[in-house]
Amino acid sequence: MRYFQFLSEARQHDIFFKRPGAMHLMTPRHVLAHALGATLYMPATRQDIADMLLSQKYEALCSVVFCLEDAIGDQEVEMAEQNLVVQLAKLSDKLTHTPETAEQMPLLFIRVRSPKQLLKMADLLGPSLRLLTGFVFPKCSIHNAKDYLDSLKQASAQTKTTLYGMPILETPDLLEKETRYTVLSKLKQIMLNDEEYILNIRIGATDLCGLYGIRRDRDITIYEIRLIADLITDIINYFGRSFVVSGAVWEHFGPARKEQKPFIRALSKGGELSLSEFDDVQGLLKETRLDVANGIHGKTVIHPTHLKPVQSMYVVTKEEYLDALSILEHADGTVGVMKSAFSNKMNETKPHYRWAEHILMKSDIYGVFHENRSYIDILTESEAAYAEHLGTYGG
Repeated sequence: MRYFQFLSEARQHDIFFKRPGAMHLMTPRHVLAHALGATLYMPATRQDIADMLLSQKYEALCSVVFCLEDAIGDQEVEMAEQNLVVQLAKLSDKLTHTPETAEQMPLLFIRVRSPKQLLKMADLLGPSLRLLTGFVFPKCSIHNAKDYLDSLKQASAQTKTTLYGMPILETPDLLEKETRYTVLSKLKQIMLNDEEYILNIRIGATDLCGLYGIRRDRDITIYEIRLIADLITDIINYFGRSFVVSGAVWEHFGPARKEQKPFIRALSKGGELSLSEFDDVQGLLKETRLDVANGIHGKTVIHPTHLKPVQSMYVVTKEEYLDALSILEHADGTVGVMKSAFSNKMNETKPHYRWAEHILMKSDIYGVFHENRSYIDILTESEAAYAEHLGTYGG
């Protein structure tokens, strides 16, 4: 799969200084971990999963989780399991006869309820298991993490390939200060023991907020909910050096919008959006920007209208790209500090080295904007609005 394939050739040429690269199941783990973008969760009860994927119904979709846990009712579990088996078998059959279609497929995951269900699904899926990138471990704790990983390794052996796990940290003992640091230390060690199987660490903000009866509104980011922000800081501290940490879900969405002009105008002028129907996008963009600033890569989303806003925020700016290149090119010990290419900041080779590596990795995945382009251009969905944007705001 490749990000922003929905853009025409002309628009890609106009927007990107460096175009996004292709990602697939054989992409190295450390790169794939940064490449999930906005991961769309959907209930495994959907009857159109195969058709939705084959028709590319959601043109920006690059990673998807079929949920057998909280997104479905307890009485729907067996039906959802069987539905996934049917849907993935249908998808597998189609891809066998049209292998070129496989190049357009997003990365596929299943969120299971338990390690036991993971093994059950691996057996039920049979040959279709090879379509998956991995499994999501909800409510991952010191009591079940090893069992999840052992089950994952058993399923991987079944497919003769590596299936990845994505643990969700969302249990009470992580939020409560009396137990947090002991639990984080133990979980980290469990994860490090099977590091090659962990794709990223995810944060279950909705469950964590629910423990205290908290729910953030559309104009409040997760970083303004101090109880959760405090935990996010600790999760990044414990796991961010060895793993990719993914951002909290954004719960709000508005009606589907085909007309983006008011949205583009407001953003282009740098102002806050005053139209209530765009409040969810404004909040989502703000929170995603804070994710990136705090070293978080990727985000859980629950609505297809969130895909483009989130992923457009991951594209590297030309200024970042040139800074990263300069830092790595001068990391031979001959220079310690230098002026940036845009002559507006200092670049230090040692403290900025790891940042530069991440920027170049992101540039391979999400691309690099031209100097006068930004996420606004990607969020312009129609050619007419795009043309008006260029004419009104000077290209």
